[in-house]
Amino acid sequence: MSPASPSRTRIYQLMVRHFGNANDTNLVNGSIEENGCGKFDDINDAALSQLAATGYSHIWLTGVLEQASATSYPHRPADDPAILKGRAGSPYAIRDYFDLCPDYANDPAERFSEFAQLIARIHRHGMKVLIDFVPNHVARSYASDVQPDHSFGVGDQTATFFHRDNHFFYLQPDAAGPPLKLPVDGEVYPPEAEIGKVTGNNAVSWQPSITDWYETVKLNYGHDFTTGRDTSHLPASHAQLDEVPKTWRTMDRILGWWQENGVDGFRCDMAHMVPIEFWAWAIQRARQRVDGCYFAAEAYDGDPAKLTDDNVLEALLTAGFNTIYDGDTYKTVKAIYDGGGWANDIDRHTHNDSSVFQNSLRYAENHDEVRIAADGEWGSAGASVGQPASALLFALSRGPIMIYNGQEVGEAGLQPNGFGGGNQRTSIFDYGSLPELSKWTNQQKYDGGQLQENQLELASWYRQLVLASAHPAFAHGDFYGLNHANLSNPNYARHDGETTSGHWLYSCLRRDPASGKTILVVVHFHPVWPTGEVIIQMPQHALEWIALDRSASWQFTDILDGKKSITTPASQLATKGLNIGPLQACDALYLEITAS
Repeated sequence: MSPASPSRTRIYQLMVRHFGNANDTNLVNGSIEENGCGKFDDINDAALSQLAATGYSHIWLTGVLEQASATSYPHRPADDPAILKGRAGSPYAIRDYFDLCPDYANDPAERFSEFAQLIARIHRHGMKVLIDFVPNHVARSYASDVQPDHSFGVGDQTATFFHRDNHFFYLQPDAAGPPLKLPVDGEVYPPEAEIGKVTGNNAVSWQPSITDWYETVKLNYGHDFTTGRDTSHLPASHAQLDEVPKTWRTMDRILGWWQENGVDGFRCDMAHMVPIEFWAWAIQRARQRVDGCYFAAEAYDGDPAKLTDDNVLEALLTAGFNTIYDGDTYKTVKAIYDGGGWANDIDRHTHNDSSVFQNSLRYAENHDEVRIAADGEWGSAGASVGQPASALLFALSRGPIMIYNGQEVGEAGLQPNGFGGGNQRTSIFDYGSLPELSKWTNQQKYDGGQLQENQLELASWYRQLVLASAHPAFAHGDFYGLNHANLSNPNYARHDGETTSGHWLYSCLRRDPASGKTILVVVHFHPVWPTGEVIIQMPQHALEWIALDRSASWQFTDILDGKKSITTPASQLATKGLNIGPLQACDALYLEITAS
């Protein structure tokens, strides 16, 4: 199976700040000098060779744009602590959309050259480059020195809350202000003492709280969000540049700038908070500049801040996105461990004819979610839980898959580091390193030289998973669930006297109609107990759907580790079922079915 196969998008989320940082000091609130920082050059040929061999098609370089930060550089002073989260700053509080974070360059003055060299290296290894696009909000200190003519806020009418061609929403005087008081010790932020702006999470307040996105300000796309979700008054996708609101034009220039700099696509932050009309217009223009430009949307249909009454995930796909986040199925799988859920609950998300189902981006970790190996999460069962969770999520549909750096070696997110640390996540706001990932990076050798045996086995398993996920049955196939046919099956991994099946076991079929290739997916979620003998009932309709010769014997061969191979007469499957033997805790099988 070719690692470079374009048949299914496989994304590696690489947080540049952490990925190559070999400094293990990890002081809480430590400076860049104390805790170190990953560099563009750390993502060298050795690293990229390993990632390409694992089968990734895209590298998401997380947090590369210049953000508000407590670290100063020549011609770039540090930001006021009142508008910061962490010493390094939030990668989602952009200070200049046309610039790169100088932290990541060996020579900050040469950061564009070093970034260009990184992009060239990634391309040489047959992979594409994604970066963040954060359209809903920017840092309070936003000012572009790279493209000052395209700096947000220039020429705005600040005496009004909303104007179609303002970049921002401006607070109007009331009993609470001015001045604007930020929640860091109630400090007044001088640049906004009298001219305050709405926060990135829509807080219309002179005194935003610590739970607000107080370090950011919301951008205005020509729609007053306080009036509701109806954005039908906005221009259509074919509108000319001079017909759209000012923010649209600025954002179009930003997307074009990074396309000119070699970026292949964008992971779009909180895309549901931006009008769908903008996306349809902007994506079309981006693809006119570069055919095939990739767009992935972080979006959640359950967020009240979404700008449509319809399903926002469907709307974003219709607007042109390649993929949208799969937050709902992720939560359902996690609830098997932490919320009393059952594997059967996964069925409510599986619909072959749904564009959302078939185009969802599947993940078990990302920078917003808890680490699988974190204590108190995922049943406190450790990194091994990631195997059934990832295997199942990646097997559901044709959409992209994603691994977050450190997941493959059991990173637990234990370092408090600073703002946002100590919450079962790796802090994205502060300088620091990832202790377990550092054992794999091994002083930029990227050979796993410091990993323990169980970590090497875990990393090897994830490599096999990513490679297997490009199988035609997953890349092009349809879904057929089997749990509903096994509810009354006592040999379907019941535990603790259960009288119904489907708590800890999930099975389904994936079949590519063009090639006829079929996979039986079997996942045992229980983190501790092995099963007894497992028999999977396969209804007659499922056997017809598989469309192999039912007068022959069928062979079931695991393509994840090759350790299990079962041969059985197909004629007996509808009556006796498929006996796959016992399963270990956190077991996962991808059994390719062939007729012999």
